[in-house]
Amino acid sequence: MGAVLARVVSEPIHHEQVAAALSAPAHGAELVFWGVVRDANEGRRVRAVSYDAHVPLAERTLHDIAEEAVARSRAALRVVVIHRTGRLEVGEASVVVAVASPHRDEAYEASRYVIEQLKVRSPIWKQEHYADGDSEWLRGHTLRSPTAAE
Repeated sequence: MGAVLARVVSEPIHHEQVAAALSAPAHGAELVFWGVVRDANEGRRVRAVSYDAHVPLAERTLHDIAEEAVARSRAALRVVVIHRTGRLEVGEASVVVAVASPHRDEAYEASRYVIEQLKVRSPIWKQEHYADGDSEWLRGHTLRSPTAAE
């Protein structure tokens, strides 16, 4: 595997898949962030969430973000970023960002960069389904490119 694995998938994300992609003898740190569907948002009870994406563009964007995280680091990193599409129930993983590095500091920094950039740059849209039967497409962040200060 190269330094980056970036995918948009419709099936569940499995721990084993992520662990296998990270494994390398030079890495002493493996940091995995799981974003899961929660049961409430802004005072409303959430039953499920649906994600839609322009998959080719989303995968390219996730790959670019992960490559940027690798380039920003002085360490040799492996980065895995996988985002789900479709309807997900409360408790299901919607996104995973995993970073392997020789030391923990680089893993934390790269992980934070990837998830924050994903939120503002990826063409992935989220619709919440509420307990009262209503649903709403959430207003996301403005799509933008990173600035030199980031």
